[in-house]
Amino acid sequence: MHSSDHPEDPAMPPPARSRRVLRMRAGALAEADDMLIEEVPVALVYNGISHAVMMATPADLEEFALGFSLSEGIIAGPGQCYGIEVERTAGGIAVQLDIAGSAFMALKERRRSLTGRTGCGLCGVDSLDQVCRPVPALPPARGLNAAGVRNALAALGDRQALARLTGAAHAAAWCAMDGTLAIVREDVGRHNALDKVIGAMARGRVRPGDGFVLITSRVSFEMAQKTAEIGVPALVGMSAPTLAAVDLADRAGMTLLAFARGQDFVCYAHGDRLQGQERM
Repeated sequence: MHSSDHPEDPAMPPPARSRRVLRMRAGALAEADDMLIEEVPVALVYNGISHAVMMATPADLEEFALGFSLSEGIIAGPGQCYGIEVERTAGGIAVQLDIAGSAFMALKERRRSLTGRTGCGLCGVDSLDQVCRPVPALPPARGLNAAGVRNALAALGDRQALARLTGAAHAAAWCAMDGTLAIVREDVGRHNALDKVIGAMARGRVRPGDGFVLITSRVSFEMAQKTAEIGVPALVGMSAPTLAAVDLADRAGMTLLAFARGQDFVCYAHGDRLQGQERM
């Protein structure tokens, strides 16, 4: 696949840029340089038809497009995506995806259902009956334990270059059960960061049952749904979960941890699948 989404590609805007600002410190104003994260309109175009426009950080856009396509059920597997091209346009960035005819026909049917209706506001969803689409029954998160979660949390900060630079980037990570960070991606949007990880997992032929997903954001319904859709058995969030996310995890058999910080976390679903932990 073409790799024009690389952050150093001169045709693409950089993921962060410097701006001159006035900073108030200790009661005094002074000029300073500040780094701001970039967000640009990114159009996802399937077989020549634009399906969605997202505000995203212009890095890892091929992975983003592939991950979005998988996590939103547009394609059933990476084999249904024949090619991805990323191109700069006058209004932003267009990601052109060449997908299988059967997937494209299903997508056109989905788009047809939007005619004359108001979208429900979830990314990739045209009608309300698509919100609670069935998620696969997940296998137990074999090997998931508190030590692995702590290891991943401790290591993540060093891999969040954009967050350190701008303070405005979410991160998502694919972690081995022992907490080793295998894939980390950042984006101004939390859903985008997760989709980038999902795309990287697909390209790397990662087996979803071999690890867990860690996110720096809250655990919303969509974040849980995307994780379950690709077969990952455990999701760890550093902020709060929503009730809808917990209910989805319950139904899918996904272990869901939230408020994961330092040594601590709260398990909201399928805590019986945490290994080697004694209960107080």
